[in-house]
Amino acid sequence: MSLEESARHVVEFVRDHRAWAAPIVFALAFAESLAFLSLLVPAWAVLVAIGAMMRSGGIAFLPMLLAGALGAAFGDWLSYWIGGKFKHSIARMWPFSQHPHLLVRGEAFLKKWGVLAIFIGRFSGPLRASVPIVAGMLRMPQQPFQIANFVSAFIWVAVLLQLGDVGALAWAWLWEHVLQKFWT
Repeated sequence: MSLEESARHVVEFVRDHRAWAAPIVFALAFAESLAFLSLLVPAWAVLVAIGAMMRSGGIAFLPMLLAGALGAAFGDWLSYWIGGKFKHSIARMWPFSQHPHLLVRGEAFLKKWGVLAIFIGRFSGPLRASVPIVAGMLRMPQQPFQIANFVSAFIWVAVLLQLGDVGALAWAWLWEHVLQKFWT
């Protein structure tokens, strides 16, 4: 099954089982933020799709925001911990053993931007996978890391969910006022 098919199934499941929406959003954001899973689980598109159906599907924004932000923050937190714990062997672990440039780029980015790299890296796929683990490897102080981690997690999830919601509203307006006239 392709990633696209898997994403469609997840979105359909959430549509049919709204009670599972928050745990699924938590798991997706966690996987997207954890260094080793983020390359395998591009969950941002599913989060946008869930955002698109929140209004029409009766799914409340605040629980999705909290679940997603906590999932994303815990994913980065675990990546940071792994980086600190396994500092010397990270480069030999997948995906970094096959893509060593991820660690090199993450380290250069972190050295250039400092704690702001945690915030900025959240919004870039390849950096999202490497910056938190490199922060742990370089022993970035815990408090600044966690502040940037949690603040960026809330903003990241809010942006993705709202992007879906606004996109759905724009599509509905476009369909009602423009496109429907061409097809009827």
